[in-house]
Amino acid sequence: QVQLVESGGGLVQPGGSLRLSCAASGRIPSINDMGWYRQAPGKERELVATITSSSSTNYAASVKGRFTISRDNAKNTVELQMNSLKPEDTAVYYCNTNWVMTSVKYIYWGRGTQVTVSS
Repeated sequence: QVQLVESGGGLVQPGGSLRLSCAASGRIPSINDMGWYRQAPGKERELVATITSSSSTNYAASVKGRFTISRDNAKNTVELQMNSLKPEDTAVYYCNTNWVMTSVKYIYWGRGTQVTVSS
């Protein structure tokens, strides 16, 4: 069984910074993608940033230049450094890991951590 546990959310003022962390445990292959998604009230879950096991990254246009995703393959952790936060970044942030094995795609989610950007 794979488990993902997020931490680091909270309340921050506009322009501030937060760092989210996610620790993955269980039977996870060495080649996997990890990422962060978010869901604001009344909206669908959307991609924030992803990173492959070889550290190739992809960002949503709305966060590019402000957020940085990183990972530690040895520890199976992924982090999201969020700078210059805006009220529209307010959402529940979910950690994700996924991979393909024998033509089957495996996708796992954490429970989420709330990020609120407000003065």
